[in-house]
Amino acid sequence: MIHSERIPVALVDERLDRVVSIVTGCSRAVAADWIGEGRVSIDGTVVSTRARRLVEGETVTVDAPERADERPAADATVEFVVVHEDDDVIVVDKPAGLVVHPASGHPDGTLVNGLLARCPELATVGQPDRPGIVHRLDRGTSGLLVVARTDRAYEALVGDLASHRVQRVYRAVVIGHPQPGRGIVDAPIGRSARSATRMAVSASGRPARTHYEVLETYESPFEAAFVRCELETGRTHQIRVHLAAIGHPVLGDGTYGGHRGDPDPGRPFLHAVELGFVHPGTGRTVAFSSPLAPDLVEALGSFDRP
Repeated sequence: MIHSERIPVALVDERLDRVVSIVTGCSRAVAADWIGEGRVSIDGTVVSTRARRLVEGETVTVDAPERADERPAADATVEFVVVHEDDDVIVVDKPAGLVVHPASGHPDGTLVNGLLARCPELATVGQPDRPGIVHRLDRGTSGLLVVARTDRAYEALVGDLASHRVQRVYRAVVIGHPQPGRGIVDAPIGRSARSATRMAVSASGRPARTHYEVLETYESPFEAAFVRCELETGRTHQIRVHLAAIGHPVLGDGTYGGHRGDPDPGRPFLHAVELGFVHPGTGRTVAFSSPLAPDLVEALGSFDRP
């Protein structure tokens, strides 16, 4: 698999092996091996020095091999709730704090590891390092996601996601009162030029659209709003980035400016409450819902309604 990244300001003077790790999600050790094998180039020239420091505007390209030796292991200790399960799909209600699949910094203890203990056949579905996964939720986000159990289901769901035919609805509490109370944030998202771990609205990013609607507003202990969000696309951190971009970051989201003290839930107030899609086995539209997680219910109860 080919990965390519044009070096932003945030990665200037970083070592090549660290950037390869960030771009591909592999470990630093694996990145070093790939560099040594001649799988990494800068502006089209193969580079074999892993400590090489990078310059803004250079393009790093990685020809990553299939990593069969790094397939996730089953782990029955990982806890999650299954909302629905059949021969084609599993719908999971993911708790906050659980990473969806192994990546740099999170090699195990993920939802994928738990799913493999429950459904070993997932190991051959989709990408080897994230079997069955067709979309993700951030670590701090709770709620619904669908996992494919067969190659047919995987291809169908990936295609429907790309064609915006999967309904994904969230609830969030944001800082302030968005105006207008209903709208669409249509702004491309890419990697932040200031931080390698953040995303940002960027002219060079990928198209992204988020629909939002204010359901309720609060005045105390500070101005905030309970918001419905629906994804049209599914970029990394999309809702968090888009709401912050219009001046209303998600409560509890320190990465994008959402810390305001109590009633801060200690993580982004973001929950995937509704999920709808065409079932890849039956062809019928199915829909699932999830109540707000208990920590979010507690935080919401601390706001005074007008």
